[in-house]
Amino acid sequence: MNDEFPLGSYVVDTRTGRLGQVMDTHAGYVQLRPPRGGIEWSCPPSAIRFPSDAEAEAQVPAQPQAGTASGGRSPERTGGRTGGGAEAGGNAGERGWSR
Repeated sequence: MNDEFPLGSYVVDTRTGRLGQVMDTHAGYVQLRPPRGGIEWSCPPSAIRFPSDAEAEAQVPAQPQAGTASGGRSPERTGGRTGGGAEAGGNAGERGWSR
């Protein structure tokens, strides 16, 4: 692994201006992944720099806050509506939502 760009750090691919997270190295290239997930791409170490604070803040996803049990997702509803849940004879995968 390249010690200059540790695993998990965010860097900018100077060829494209894209921000990526360092995932690995392979065959002399650094493997980068977009901050919000997606397809990795390869970049030569000579074309990588660390982002400015403004670049990082604009593109790096915020960390989930402590105490958020579902990471921002609403709790799954299991009833309360009619005509769709397993208890109403519908598909159990519908989780109580009507169509």
